[in-house]
Amino acid sequence: MAFTHLHVHTEYSLLDGSSKIKELVNRAKELNMDSLAITDHGVMYGVIDFYRAAKEAGIKPVIGCEVYVAPGSRFDRENVNGEDRYYHLVLLAENDTGYHNLMKIVSKGFVDGFYYKPRVDMEVLETYHEGIIALSACLAGEVPRYLARGLYEEAKKAAVKYRDIFGENNYFLELQDHGIPAQRTVNQGLVRMSQELNIPLVATNDSHYTFKEDAVPHDLLLCIQTGKKVTDENRMRYEGGQYYLKSEEEMAAVFPYAREALENTHRIAERCNVEIEFGVTKLPKYDVPEGYDAWSYLNKLCEDGFAERYPEDDGSLRERLHYELDVIHSMGYVDYFLIVWDFIHFAKSHGIMVGPGRGSAAGSIVAYCLAITDIDPVKYQLIFERFLNPERVSMPDIDVDFCFERRQEVIDYVVEKYGKDRVVQIVTFGTLAAKGVVRDVGRVLDLPYAKCDAIAKMIPGDLGMTLEKALKASPDLRNAYNEDEEVKYLIDMSMRLEGLPRHSSMHAAGVVISRESVDEYVPLSKAADGTITTQFTMTTLEELGLLKMDFLGLRTLTVIQNAVDQVKKNRGVAIDLKAIDYNDKAVLESIGTGKNDGVFQLESGGMKSFMKELKPENLEDIIAGISLYRPGPMDFIPKYLKGKNDKSSITYDCPQLEAILKPTYGCIVYQEQVMQIVRDLAGYTWGRSDLVRRAMSKKKGEVMERERQNFVYGNPEEGVTGCIHNGIDEKTANTIYDEMIDFAKYAFNKSHAAAYAVVSYQTAYLKYYYPMEFMAALMTSVIDNITKVSEYILSCRQMGMKILPPDINEGESGFSVHGDSIRYGLSAIKSVGKSVVAEIERERSERGYFTSLEDFVDRMSNKEVNKRTLESFIKSGALDSLPGTRKQKLLVSGQLLDQKNKEKKSVLEGQMSMFDFVAEEDKSSFRITFPNVGEFSKDELLAYEKEILGIYVSGHPIEAYEGLWRKNVTAMATDFIVDEETGSARVTDGGYATIGGMITGKTVKTTRNNKMMAFITVEDLVGSVEVIVFPKDYESKRELLNQDAKVFIQGRVSVGDDPVGKLICERVIPFDSVPRELWLQFADKESYFACEPEILEILKSSEGQDQVVIWLKKERAKKLLPANWNILADQEIIATLTKKLGEENVKLVEKNIEKMRRMN
Repeated sequence: MAFTHLHVHTEYSLLDGSSKIKELVNRAKELNMDSLAITDHGVMYGVIDFYRAAKEAGIKPVIGCEVYVAPGSRFDRENVNGEDRYYHLVLLAENDTGYHNLMKIVSKGFVDGFYYKPRVDMEVLETYHEGIIALSACLAGEVPRYLARGLYEEAKKAAVKYRDIFGENNYFLELQDHGIPAQRTVNQGLVRMSQELNIPLVATNDSHYTFKEDAVPHDLLLCIQTGKKVTDENRMRYEGGQYYLKSEEEMAAVFPYAREALENTHRIAERCNVEIEFGVTKLPKYDVPEGYDAWSYLNKLCEDGFAERYPEDDGSLRERLHYELDVIHSMGYVDYFLIVWDFIHFAKSHGIMVGPGRGSAAGSIVAYCLAITDIDPVKYQLIFERFLNPERVSMPDIDVDFCFERRQEVIDYVVEKYGKDRVVQIVTFGTLAAKGVVRDVGRVLDLPYAKCDAIAKMIPGDLGMTLEKALKASPDLRNAYNEDEEVKYLIDMSMRLEGLPRHSSMHAAGVVISRESVDEYVPLSKAADGTITTQFTMTTLEELGLLKMDFLGLRTLTVIQNAVDQVKKNRGVAIDLKAIDYNDKAVLESIGTGKNDGVFQLESGGMKSFMKELKPENLEDIIAGISLYRPGPMDFIPKYLKGKNDKSSITYDCPQLEAILKPTYGCIVYQEQVMQIVRDLAGYTWGRSDLVRRAMSKKKGEVMERERQNFVYGNPEEGVTGCIHNGIDEKTANTIYDEMIDFAKYAFNKSHAAAYAVVSYQTAYLKYYYPMEFMAALMTSVIDNITKVSEYILSCRQMGMKILPPDINEGESGFSVHGDSIRYGLSAIKSVGKSVVAEIERERSERGYFTSLEDFVDRMSNKEVNKRTLESFIKSGALDSLPGTRKQKLLVSGQLLDQKNKEKKSVLEGQMSMFDFVAEEDKSSFRITFPNVGEFSKDELLAYEKEILGIYVSGHPIEAYEGLWRKNVTAMATDFIVDEETGSARVTDGGYATIGGMITGKTVKTTRNNKMMAFITVEDLVGSVEVIVFPKDYESKRELLNQDAKVFIQGRVSVGDDPVGKLICERVIPFDSVPRELWLQFADKESYFACEPEILEILKSSEGQDQVVIWLKKERAKKLLPANWNILADQEIIATLTKKLGEENVKLVEKNIEKMRRMN
């Protein structure tokens, strides 16, 4: 007897199956099975991975899916007559027609029938039944469900219905037995029905995990899926532990009465023969103008562009152009280039900013001539074969950056041009990664949060980190694992679930453009927002020969576009970024100061320091800087800097290296340099040099050693001359090869770095020459991110720019420039959407500025402005240019709005109000007047600004203490934010930090031990930090931790998996407890004694903590007045002493809190 598992759930039955595909296939092989099916719930996510793994293991893959069938129409969203929501049905593809039909069926489930689950109906099954074998499924199938309810005749009707759809011998009744009583009842009915209707039986095991012992981790996975704990009573569980990949013998023992059903599994598997085609491109055709074919049109566009880009060419570059075109033609990518040219041309001609290039495409002259890229590959020694290699057939990959705000317009254009069914976004999967899975498993096991958190933090945050690697790399984790049984269990369970896909989502930028409808090639699914996506990931799509494009939205391009527009509007200067001087010394010097807030790629703390050291002298230095400032290559930074600053220290192993490594001061920095070295020193072709680069970057040891022989000694049969033949001795050649291996695994793609360096330079250029417009555009781009806005406002103030509150007469939707100040954006006001701002701007342009609060309400009350928005405008200061204080306006605004609404209602009803009968000169007495209440206090005004804008604009409660604050803090609020690009915060987990600011929030909680602890929010000049105060510290410091208190807090940093770190409080120092010294300077002893009585009289009037120091200039002597003369050095006493002694002789010195003795 031979048996095949035909009902198998893999990891892609998300959070329901825990079988990892490779493990599953290898287990089937161990069990001497020659075939295996994949039947995930409603999806085909794992089909290609499964197909490849099975083929690799020498097992026949049977492609299938357990679909959900709606009882009525797939379009119904209600349950009619109390029917079941859906039934299960297993479908297997018998041949290629069946495989394509299965993709159509599964796609329809998502596109048409998604309601809780992706559901299909009888109509879909009838339309696409050809080439498909169906099984009646588990207890949730329609036939078993009727049988379980004792409705035998209904079950028979359902079985006949399915048999009629799929045809004789293509529909099987499925026996399952996992020890559930209902299954025994159902199986008796199925055996009887099989005899009565002559429908064959098949026996399956509903496999959800691979090994018997996986029942426990699988149960934990179900808890993660349902948000339950293991100890919860009423939760989903798979009882009995029988849902694993059983052996043939185990299956025979379960079904001794149904040998035929067991054998049918293998007969079905033998019938299923699907061949999936890889590597054959399915590019769409580009519609060219009349009189051209695709090849001649591409040539025409390139020639036009070439004449513009290289008017001085002597013929050598034209030769390279024709070589590239021939490669593109021979590889079949002519339409690809036309498609990319077309949508980039659309974007540029519609004023949508496009990046200068991205990735290796910048190495192509064809891309440069078509204006797909804007970097001259000749000038920067970029290599075409790094992008397209005739010796390595793979799809070209041109990723394009667009203005963040208008990227969707380009995608919409492509959808419209090629058809909605041919342009689809791409799926991506979130996985249970090392730290996350430990936290998830800890939660479902109900372990204390603090314990799980501590264990998760022991796992290094490196890219690609696994629990296995973490146990080797982290001694703390290893010790906890070996010494604590609970931790061992947690890690062991987590390791079984680690790496499983957790959820599907939509790739941020990926789009597939196909020749036919996409579901001819791949199944479709639906993202959370209803967008249709592929069910295969990006790499799989490429392997299947589909055209994948990345339409990336780059915020920086939006900033550049807005800044350029503002410069034109404000100064009448039209900036052409292609024509600016890319070696402008002033701009490069400004980058070298390290003040690079807002400069693309160069604004992280580490990058600022690096730029200060590097002091770039040209664009090449910035390209190298971007390439080197990453983990790995950072080790080479000192060598690079030494070479740059001391050219005489640069050495080359052989003369041929000089031309290649001179731009990078003797260091190998780029992948392109590795390619140039093997080509120039050992006679490789460009194509083959790219293969060596790939082998080195992917650490393919065997290939690298084989190529070492070729590199050093040559290989005449394969056309490689070798270093020795070219006059380089064996030892030197091996040394060079070792250096290449050492660096190639880190080496960066120069084309990509060059493209991004251009964007970095453009932002630095705008910031240097047009700082106001640039900073306004920068803040507009992060208008929803209060922390970032705060950080940039601080930068503006340091650059001497003034920030004005929003204004309904002067302001715009985003930040705008007014004289020598930047005006806050109106759309940043709470309760004020962009539609309200658009109405205000329209009203303003049609009928002029608003003249009073009443005028504003009169003109805007029926156009989006209600009581809430009006209050927000007042509190934010947006109505400050109109008569009256904020306090007055706030008091009358509600009444005014009600009156205007009443008047409007009366007009609508045709009634006349009292106001209409009054003479013009008496009307003023009927108007609402402002009560004489003055203005809010400074603190109240600031509090309202903070409430409405999320930020202080006209000042800051701690700005008077800025000097003290800067002197004492070691970290600001922004340092606690985890950077999206680097994945780390500027503060380090477990490190010691001092923060300072005003307490703006306080939540007190009681612990399990009935002790009090607190969560405090401390607001500084750039944002806020959450501080955790544990019971023992809260006990001793609670008096200091009051709302609005201005304090320094010292403690340990905690950076977990959240995007923002926290501080664990250890010490609290109020601002006014930081000791200060008031220094009074006198010319000499005599002049001091002459003034002493008068000075002491002034000091007597004040009491406080600040010490008074007398300094005698001539004698260079210092005298500390005794403690009983300590004063409070406020503005008043300083003003009195300054008047008496002169400004230069009175100085307040703030001490550093580090020098203080421990105060608490």
